[in-house]
Amino acid sequence: MRPGPKNSITDIQGLTVGHAQDPKLKSGVTVLLGAQPFVASVHVMGGAPGTRETDLLAPDKMVQEVDALVLSGGSAFGLDAASGVTDALREKGRGFDVGGQKVPIVPGAILFDLLNGGAKDWAENPYKALGRAALNAASDGPVSIGTVGAGTGATTQTLKGGLGTASLILDCGATVAALVAVNALGSATLPGTRHFWAAPWEIGAEFGGLGQGPLPDPTQEPYPETRLGENTTIAIVATDAVLTQAQAQRMATAAHDGMARALVPSHTPMDGDLVFAAATGTHPLPDPVWDPLRLGHAAATCLARAIARGVHAATPAPGDTLPCWSSL
Repeated sequence: MRPGPKNSITDIQGLTVGHAQDPKLKSGVTVLLGAQPFVASVHVMGGAPGTRETDLLAPDKMVQEVDALVLSGGSAFGLDAASGVTDALREKGRGFDVGGQKVPIVPGAILFDLLNGGAKDWAENPYKALGRAALNAASDGPVSIGTVGAGTGATTQTLKGGLGTASLILDCGATVAALVAVNALGSATLPGTRHFWAAPWEIGAEFGGLGQGPLPDPTQEPYPETRLGENTTIAIVATDAVLTQAQAQRMATAAHDGMARALVPSHTPMDGDLVFAAATGTHPLPDPVWDPLRLGHAAATCLARAIARGVHAATPAPGDTLPCWSSL
């Protein structure tokens, strides 16, 4: 396997990404848009998720494809970002046809960034406008990472979080990629070091090239210095492979392994850890038995790398409550 030319989720033809953020708010929105509706599913392993339209992503539901996926800051207020995306898509004539009415299908997930030092005293919820702006900014170019979009105000246990992405091209020719907003209760780095937990899966020096670092103490219990409910890492893994909704859900499930490789601890009762899966369906899989397994492994690997890349690329801003990795 090798990274795609942009090492981002936009290496998958037909997918575009847009960010919008407000530096005073210290929050933002990231949108994944398909040129055409795409198969999507979801798997939740955190204990405190915040979501919109995820029930329809189950394999037994009528609608099997979506128009876009939304990752947002803002906790419950951020769910309104998908409303801005939905409005903008309807204006473009996009959506599921119901008797001539177009209904855009836009699932979303949110993370908590309300106590990160930003101005949260808005009179009107800002996330609907941020969602529209993120959709309008969508492009198929390299995806900006770090302190952008949904990762603008993200944090981890010890460092600023951020927005990350990574991709892989499999031997069968299919492309797999991840896009993630890292806002974890756990840490992305080994205690007291600059070494990322995800280092064994690093390709080249995409997040510093420091290697694996010292082995952790297996007897040490985690004591995260955080308040309850301030977390959640939300991600999308995508492929150009032809997948059913059930197969996409299996890829999302496997991708959670990448979250556990890159964040310690992860999937806690206080995190809303969630992975969407997206499949554009332009690349048939030669081996219907083993290639789906390889997709899941690649999705987990991409997600681990994307998490480390997002934290590695974070940049400082006035009022930050935590340092950036670059300052260590």
